[in-house]
Amino acid sequence: MRIYIDTSVVGGVFDDEFAESTKDFFHKVDSGDFIVVVSELLRTELLRAPDRVRDYLDKFKDRQIERVSRTDEALELADLYIAQKVVGATSLADCQHIATVTVHKVDVW
Repeated sequence: MRIYIDTSVVGGVFDDEFAESTKDFFHKVDSGDFIVVVSELLRTELLRAPDRVRDYLDKFKDRQIERVSRTDEALELADLYIAQKVVGATSLADCQHIATVTVHKVDVW
């Protein structure tokens, strides 16, 4: 199974409220229970994060993480979500995440 994650999932490892369940999630990734899908957008967002959050995914093997690109199709779909008022314009990044999941046919987000 392929599971898409966004920045909040990575940050959850270091958040007292979410640390236990998030660490359990990443333990399952490490065990090979499923593949984590990460996008260019996630990698860009992590550049602004503290070092421990930004570098967290580096500990996983390449076979555990699938890196996908933000395609033109995904960007156009995200813009369409905004244009059709599916969400407000302030949610463009969220729309880009959702569109990336859709275009790359990820199993779970």
